[in-house]
Amino acid sequence: MNAPLALHLLPDRLALCRFAADAPLPAWALHASADFYCVMRTRDELSLVCPENDLPPAVWERANRGWRAFQLQGPVPFETVGVVARISGTLADAGVPVFVLSTWTTDYVLVKEESAARAVEALRERFTVSGGE
Repeated sequence: MNAPLALHLLPDRLALCRFAADAPLPAWALHASADFYCVMRTRDELSLVCPENDLPPAVWERANRGWRAFQLQGPVPFETVGVVARISGTLADAGVPVFVLSTWTTDYVLVKEESAARAVEALRERFTVSGGE
């Protein structure tokens, strides 16, 4: 990418949920109207990332809650090299763990809410960051 990288901290608190590999997609996930959802199934697990507000009580306690997402302002061409490495490396240098998701057009870097302010500060040293003010 020739242009400087720009990230936007999304407002929602997110949750990460893990289910057995053969578990059906939960019905509550099929009816969600949130702006941010991710479902991924592998032979080892079914993972779901969703807004905390969408979690039913039965899942609330076992979900890993309190995540915030930085959205890389895309689209990011497939042939672009090192974008996620630059972002995650900056956060690693600041001691901020990440959970990364990608879509066809862009990438999302999730951090725990208690690390969000530190993440914004670290990222602003190298990138344009909006949201989280």
